[in-house]
Amino acid sequence: MEPCTVRLRAVSGTPLDELVVREMVEAAAHALAEREGVALLELSTSNDSITLTLALDRLAALGFLAELRRHTNAWYEAKYRDGPLWGTPPPGKEAWDHEGWE
Repeated sequence: MEPCTVRLRAVSGTPLDELVVREMVEAAAHALAEREGVALLELSTSNDSITLTLALDRLAALGFLAELRRHTNAWYEAKYRDGPLWGTPPPGKEAWDHEGWE
């Protein structure tokens, strides 16, 4: 199986500007990979996204992103009492599939 590279991008804003938030999201990705026995081959972040290369097929990698999104949103909402870290996509769209939104 070839590695799969996937990206979780914020709907708006730059949620990973804050170092503490960025470090927690990175740590959560590593912890999830370790817990699930997934090889996390590469990780990079920008101010609005996290990009992961995983030793998974595309469908499993998207499931990994969904779980990472769920976990980091819950942490962020509990810690900062603010709406989801990654934002709320319009109905019918997913957080990892919004680059073409109009």
